[in-house]
Amino acid sequence: MATAKPHIAIPAGAPPADLEIVDLVVGDGEEALSDSRVAVHYLGVAWSTHAEFDSSFEQGEPFIATLGRKQVIAGWDAGVPGMRVGGRRQLTIPPHLAYGSQGAGLFVRPNETLVFVIELERVDSTVNGSGAPRRFGFRRRAH
Repeated sequence: MATAKPHIAIPAGAPPADLEIVDLVVGDGEEALSDSRVAVHYLGVAWSTHAEFDSSFEQGEPFIATLGRKQVIAGWDAGVPGMRVGGRRQLTIPPHLAYGSQGAGLFVRPNETLVFVIELERVDSTVNGSGAPRRFGFRRRAH
């Protein structure tokens, strides 16, 4: 079950050029590996606008994907492995590991740096099937 929805504060200045990983809470459960099927709650904020573009915290169900199979953006494939169930991690993801020059719909501009807080709820390291790539929901959120 997800804990309270986090708040993401974007620092002043230019975004980092490389993936930044910060463990906000270190979990003590099973570890997510590069081929694990994971269930997570997440909040995503665009660096340039400081605007939330998507969150699973209000949806009542976690987002489920298999890491390392291009079902999520490359920044998640690189930044989620190593987390343990119960952990909460902040990922600052540069455009080349996110949606690049194409952006993603109305809510993620081209060449946007993204900041996510991810809470790892479950890990199933025995994966059945490859599944289709899945994009985030991109719902506009009122603040």
